[in-house]
Amino acid sequence: MSINLQALFAQLLVGLINGSFYALLSLGLAVIFGMLNIINFAHGALYMMGAFAAYFLLNVLNIGYWPALIVAPLAVGIFGMILERTMLKWISGLDHLYGLLLTFGMALIIQGVFQNYFGSSGLPYAIPDLLKGGMNLGFMFLPIYRGWVVIFSLIVCILTWYLIERTRLGANLRAATENPTLVRAFGINVPRMITLTYGLGVGLAALAGVLSAPINQVRPLMGADLIIVVFAVVVIGGMGSIMGSIITGFALGIVEGLTKYFYPEASNTVVFVLMVLVLLIKPSGLTGRAA
Repeated sequence: MSINLQALFAQLLVGLINGSFYALLSLGLAVIFGMLNIINFAHGALYMMGAFAAYFLLNVLNIGYWPALIVAPLAVGIFGMILERTMLKWISGLDHLYGLLLTFGMALIIQGVFQNYFGSSGLPYAIPDLLKGGMNLGFMFLPIYRGWVVIFSLIVCILTWYLIERTRLGANLRAATENPTLVRAFGINVPRMITLTYGLGVGLAALAGVLSAPINQVRPLMGADLIIVVFAVVVIGGMGSIMGSIITGFALGIVEGLTKYFYPEASNTVVFVLMVLVLLIKPSGLTGRAA
């Protein structure tokens, strides 16, 4: 079999872009599960809301892509914090199944509302002028926007890992979830920390939605198409493992891209085959800790 390098590198680029979205979304899921023990099935719907927020900002308020990278995640993050305060806090300490069922119901409601008003077809969102065009690298043509998505996603993932694992705020967040009684004794508002953590995870999903809008268009079901794969990424990396989600997200995107080139028929199932193999060999995930 002769290898077409241009086609191979093109598929690797597609894999890296998909891996960027997998990493950002699984990172938000890992933050929420690792800090709050909630399996957040509404994550895909909140990712979709991030894309729609960017669309509304541009078409209703005439606010472009660059401000939307900040405003949309903040708006959806605040919406997520309201959900946590009004619904999720009541299932704190209960079995994971309650959180999964509640967030799954929330996802169906959110997607249903958007689908009722906007239908199922995609809405266009223009690439910002600064990131239009591409570069000829000799072995392939690299669209500038797609290169930006990969680099920006990696930077955000590393900064989030540093915030959670290497700062005082991150230490307080981890302590508030592991031993809330002791943390309260030090004068830290534990419910507020939990709400902010959920808002952070949701904001990361919304940011991925803004990045995705110019590539995949804005659709009510765009999150439903992605969330199952993202859950597989989280399971492979290790539930609640921040670095595991980042590494696994990018790695599985590349594996998916390679599979599309060498054996396209398996590209939709390769992630789930790897998940089964990992669970058989190491049930806690590649970097997760055993319960």
